[in-house]
Amino acid sequence: MDFFLHRTHYRAGTNGSLFHKNQLLCFSIELPWRANKRNISCIPDGIYELEPFYSLQFKHHLLVKGVPNQSGILMHPANDATSELCGCIAPVLQLTGIGKGLGSRKALDLLVLRIEAFREPGEAVFLNVSSEFSGR
Repeated sequence: MDFFLHRTHYRAGTNGSLFHKNQLLCFSIELPWRANKRNISCIPDGIYELEPFYSLQFKHHLLVKGVPNQSGILMHPANDATSELCGCIAPVLQLTGIGKGLGSRKALDLLVLRIEAFREPGEAVFLNVSSEFSGR
């Protein structure tokens, strides 16, 4: 099962669009690209396995596995990348600015439900991340 995240990097943050089966599911926000530096950069382009995860802090969310030189990268709810993310990805229903959005908890719940609805038993889930850079 594959999801595709196409992102645009800006100086102040990263915005993306998340697709499954050529259908736009939601948007995403992340920190700006800062050469994959821990806690201050979004993750590099690549293909990553997603694993359903649960914690008291974020409830149901996703672990992003295999990020080079990083650990503990999650897809979890957040509406402001600068103040709420440390390298993780936040799905949002609406983008309101660079690295900012609304409806993150609902977007994540939709993503988790999509995985449960379409994934075959034992099937791995992958996130394909690609980016472009803006001059802004």
